Amino acid sequence: MSNKRLSQNSKCHSERSEESHILHCQTLRFAQGDRIEIVSTWRYGGFSLVEVLLAIATLAIGMMFIGGTFLAGVYFSTVSTERTMATVVVNEAVSKIRLFGVDMTDPNLVVNGQKLFDYQVKPNPLYASRPIDPDEFAYPSTRTLADKQYFWSALCRRDPNDPNGLIVTVFVSRKVGTATRYIGPVGPMSWPVPMPIRVAGTVGSNVLTITDDPRWIGEGYTIVENSTGDIYRVIERGAGGAPADKITLDKPWWPSSGVYPDPTTVWAVPPPLVRLAPLAVGGGGPCIAVYPPTEIRF
Repeated sequence: MSNKRLSQNSKCHSERSEESHILHCQTLRFAQGDRIEIVSTWRYGGFSLVEVLLAIATLAIGMMFIGGTFLAGVYFSTVSTERTMATVVVNEAVSKIRLFGVDMTDPNLVVNGQKLFDYQVKPNPLYASRPIDPDEFAYPSTRTLADKQYFWSALCRRDPNDPNGLIVTVFVSRKVGTATRYIGPVGPMSWPVPMPIRVAGTVGSNVLTITDDPRWIGEGYTIVENSTGDIYRVIERGAGGAPADKITLDKPWWPSSGVYPDPTTVWAVPPPLVRLAPLAVGGGGPCIAVYPPTEIRF
């Protein structure tokens, strides 16, 4: 019998079951003579435990980034909605001040200081009651006061260049919870209003010292300087380990010199009252935005 060269021919096909992917291979061996050997092998294909864990970890990291992006989107969407709402509220506030009018003979109305509309500056008695109905300071006008969420307040001072002109700065605030109470000019109130707060600072410096209760002004607050009506943003409170009564502004402090002696005064909307007791203050700032002064002529 002559020797023949040993050769082989392999043929594979796949079979898929419910449990795993199986690779079935048939190998044909041509040995000596006419004898043919058929050798069958089964190879099981799949993923190792390490590969599965790496895939799960990659998926988890990706979902974390997606979740963070979603939360940031919700936050910025809320901010954008409130800024849009605040613009509508400001337009309504200016229209109502024009409608109710201001008693320009009121001695409280001065050039070099802000006065709170309806509390320190009275409307024209010919057009409005004294005081104005609280519903008029809320938005939207179609709901009851308990259901309203947005409120406006206005600071007024005389126009130094027009005896019949009034310079108005409007605060727009948000109220959370129907039972929430806020510090007001005549005691606790059911909606937020700006309050005068004494501060001390050096002209040209970005740091102020709160000489009233420091809890009334927090990070991210907007304050209005009393003598000029300039608007400042509080960047940080107690920066670099400084005491809590130190606040850092977004621009140098520059009040009108000679108008008010130190400590001067700023206006801000304090946080809500935790309970109806003096200086029991807590929570976040309710003010959404403060809009630049608008001139109204009567």
